[in-house]
Amino acid sequence: MSEKTWNIYLSGEIHSDWREQIQQGCKDAGLPVAFSAPITEHDDSDDCGVAVFGSEPDKFWHDHKGALLNSVRTSTLIEQADVVVVRFGEKYKQWNAAFDAGYAAALGKAIITLHPEEHDHALKEVDSAAKGVAREPYQVVQALAYAIKGAMPDQWYKAEAAE
Repeated sequence: MSEKTWNIYLSGEIHSDWREQIQQGCKDAGLPVAFSAPITEHDDSDDCGVAVFGSEPDKFWHDHKGALLNSVRTSTLIEQADVVVVRFGEKYKQWNAAFDAGYAAALGKAIITLHPEEHDHALKEVDSAAKGVAREPYQVVQALAYAIKGAMPDQWYKAEAAE
């Protein structure tokens, strides 16, 4: 009998290595997971619409074309996901991440949010739709390990992540 491969969509902040930490943690834990994410190259994400469909003199339409094209990838991958992890970082407002969380919630997807404690009030509605609120990437790995394998958090992983 083969083990199910879980599809994990990693949404949100693009300015730190949180995705790589989760991917490495899941690999180290031997979890049967496949990851997907939005386009994380900021300029490509912004300019894809005009690169494909032609230039726009008005910045609104420039951004609109990009958002529409990006939504093809984002909506498809969220629909295919078993779990959607949504990261809200410290420096930037991730409006797209909030939209992804809402879309995932509307589809009935399991959501884990990942953000610092100081965002709790601003994200209370998003967090109320989540199955868990993590502060650090290693907690996402532990949540996935528990959901997928029924394994309680590995103390070695928590200690390793704190180093």
